[in-house]
Amino acid sequence: MPKIAFIGTGGTIASIGSGPFDLLDYNASDERVNARAILDRTGLGAAIGEIVPIDFRQIDSTAISQADWADLAELCWQLSADATFNGIVIGHGTASLEETAWLLSLVLDLKVPVVLTGSMRPLTGLSSDAGANLAAAVNVAAAAHRSGDYGVFVVLNDEIHSPRAVTKAHTLRLNAFRSPGTGPVGAVDGQIVRFIRQELPGKAPVFARDLLRRLARVDIAYSYIGADGCAIKAFVDAGARGIISAGFGPGVGTPAEIEALAEAVEAGVVVVQSSRTGAGQVVDSANHRRLGIIPGNDLSPQKARILLALCLARGDSPDEIRSIFQSV
Repeated sequence: MPKIAFIGTGGTIASIGSGPFDLLDYNASDERVNARAILDRTGLGAAIGEIVPIDFRQIDSTAISQADWADLAELCWQLSADATFNGIVIGHGTASLEETAWLLSLVLDLKVPVVLTGSMRPLTGLSSDAGANLAAAVNVAAAAHRSGDYGVFVVLNDEIHSPRAVTKAHTLRLNAFRSPGTGPVGAVDGQIVRFIRQELPGKAPVFARDLLRRLARVDIAYSYIGADGCAIKAFVDAGARGIISAGFGPGVGTPAEIEALAEAVEAGVVVVQSSRTGAGQVVDSANHRRLGIIPGNDLSPQKARILLALCLARGDSPDEIRSIFQSV
């Protein structure tokens, strides 16, 4: 049977509500259990493998910090050095799961797969998906190890997703996690795991783990009718080294925002243009090229922010950053 390390970081998958019908405001109690307790409550135990519980933190995923990211990446690296482990599963809150998965996929180059999972309903909730998602994640980790696919994966609702593409697209539904434009990379049916696309995530890292200890400040400016660039100027004044513009449609802000972004570039801030739409390629317009604004490919604003922060921490030039965003 496979031996899988299960890291508990908190989140809904570790949360205890007031009763079986408490499916919405269960965080009011602020009660979360550790990795061992999750295994005990879901009844997994040794049913599908030797699952070794490893405690990290019991927090809401909205409280995850850059220091937590650095510690979590280091823990994964340390666990991978134990040749007896066939994979690593991370229980994570769904609010920021996609960001942590994308971050880890950019810094981990391990000889075991890393699978992030969570749940949309707490452990104590009626028809909680915690046990099913955790079981699916363990099965994916074991299957990926057998096939030599040592990337980072996201597994929820019997679907396997790439960290680059996946996003939380609903606040409450069990099928909240989706990959717009690409779809999942695989599916799980019981203990049967099938990868249905060839483009598997996380084949090679791009950045060193130690960069997570000194990530540059990068902020996101969200476009809307009437946005006057005030937020962009405030970010520059606050010391931002990079700004992600979450623009309208194909990737463009209001005239006032564009003016403020151009001033930011002049001040030495690296600006990447993304889109608030949630899917699709950002247009590399002639005007943006003239102003020095870098197109963000089809990355969401939050994922573009992580990539830019790593680039800046490494000391990449604007031209190098442009090339990285075009090729990632």
